[in-house]
Amino acid sequence: MLTHTIFKNKKPNYNRLEKYGFHKKNDIYTYTTLIAEQQFQLTVLITDDGIVDTKVIDSQSGDEYVLHRTDVAIGSFIGKVREAHDDVLNKIAESCYETDVFKSDYAHRVISYVEKTYGDELEFLWQRFPNNAIWRRKDTNKWYAALLVLAKRKLGMDSDDIIDIINLRILPEDIETIVDKQGYFPGFHMNKKHWCTICLDGSVPIEEVWQRIDESYRLATK
Repeated sequence: MLTHTIFKNKKPNYNRLEKYGFHKKNDIYTYTTLIAEQQFQLTVLITDDGIVDTKVIDSQSGDEYVLHRTDVAIGSFIGKVREAHDDVLNKIAESCYETDVFKSDYAHRVISYVEKTYGDELEFLWQRFPNNAIWRRKDTNKWYAALLVLAKRKLGMDSDDIIDIINLRILPEDIETIVDKQGYFPGFHMNKKHWCTICLDGSVPIEEVWQRIDESYRLATK
């Protein structure tokens, strides 16, 4: 498996890296371990920008081993080294990384707002849809928001640009007055009488988005 695939849509938690055994020097976090029955030394390097690189060194010769990097190279021994290499990276991803699906500044500000205001973390409920996540109230267990990544065209716009959106509860009597199909849309894959969708692209002021989140949170009590 390619390294960038293992860490796709994830970001490092640098405090966790250090607790895991990484050592920081010159803005690079380094972790070294033996793999494949100690025949090879694997070094994992992670920069402050989150770029991951690895080096596999033959323990006896000191030469770098590279055959595991390409799918063209086959054979049981190569497969064994590749599997051991990927196993180490998968464990690092599970232990030291956080999900980072949503890329827009607005999405990051919304996530921060919800965490600070309600203490809730995103829940990624579906393996088939790794770009979809929800927030729910702790007391009622009801959803009050969903974050998704999709193409604008799915909302009826004439563009294939990918954007972050948020689905929120709303009073039925407010639907007609706010849905303008520019910043506000009928709830995507939700009950359109009770949910609306907001594009997190700046078309709706962030303060207004926060107010809508608060309203949705209150509506999730019933």
